[in-house]
Amino acid sequence: MKQSIYGLTFDQLTEWLVEHGEKKFRSKQVWDWLYQKRITQFSEMKNVNPSCIDKLTEHFTIETLTEEIKQESKDGTIKFLFKLDDGNVIETVLMRFNYGLSVCVTTQVGCNIGCSFCASGILRKSRDLTSGEIVEQIMQVQQHLDKQGKDERVSHIVVMGIGEPFDNYDNLIDFLHVVNDQKGLSIGARHITVSTSGIAPKMYEFADEGIQINLALSIHAPNNELRSQIMKINKAYPLEKLMPAIDYYLEKTNRRITFEYILLRDVNDHVKEAHQLADLLMDKKHLSYVNLIPYNPVADHPYERSEKEAILSFYQTLMDRGIKCGVRTEHGTDIDAACGQLRSKQIEKEKARKRKQAQVN
Repeated sequence: MKQSIYGLTFDQLTEWLVEHGEKKFRSKQVWDWLYQKRITQFSEMKNVNPSCIDKLTEHFTIETLTEEIKQESKDGTIKFLFKLDDGNVIETVLMRFNYGLSVCVTTQVGCNIGCSFCASGILRKSRDLTSGEIVEQIMQVQQHLDKQGKDERVSHIVVMGIGEPFDNYDNLIDFLHVVNDQKGLSIGARHITVSTSGIAPKMYEFADEGIQINLALSIHAPNNELRSQIMKINKAYPLEKLMPAIDYYLEKTNRRITFEYILLRDVNDHVKEAHQLADLLMDKKHLSYVNLIPYNPVADHPYERSEKEAILSFYQTLMDRGIKCGVRTEHGTDIDAACGQLRSKQIEKEKARKRKQAQVN
């Protein structure tokens, strides 16, 4: 199977072209055709010599994702279900905000983190996505926007789709370098956020990367007992290991970290937990922001959305304690809003179709 051309950073592309007998300047031409003009066939590169096009065609592919389903919400959110070359499917979401267009990308086929409230973890991880497959999610969405003819562009990226980004670390970093490159898509580092469930060793490594990418931590509970109950990863990286990693990140980068907190009715949404969370973050409140997330119920999961009064009380308690926070604006509630829901539904439909076909045969 050919490698996706989108998987190469600019430096990697330059190195590859030189190794294959091309002049160094070719990389800028190819990069411009890929990310500025956004061609879909190598043959469309008009000022690139035929021998170079032949080499690229022989070794690389441009399209590895096929759009299977596109759901559009009343609020402008679009959820894409893409099929990969190996038949697996992934989700990518375009969201509209007053500050721009944000795309939520997937980094793995399935997820092994096993958060008990999450639709993404219904199906275990079968493999990591390549850096090219992650980049191509952005390209497919941008090409969709190009076809609309409204001169709109992807301005923000959140790496919060299916999978744990830090469990696919090297491909994640290459992806970030590609989309951030000023000669290409030029999406500002401060407009990109990576979310982790708390793989502590990788948080140290990420802090040392020296990039201005934002970091979000899915914390979801303020104590080990409750966090281990809803997030299995807490057994490997409990708060005693996680908080020093956060402190290291803050000291190294001096960048604010966002703490994601899904509110689950009568589980983690009491004022008691709000005070515990405030205590946990008190010594780092100047660089902390808590994003309170109303829960989108998932079929066969035991959790329910918190009452509005509970959400407001939790929010007010944090604010009164000096912890900056907000309640996340919901997007796409009418189109399988929870991450992984569309993918899970489609896989179940496909299984049912195959069972029915087997019965017929």
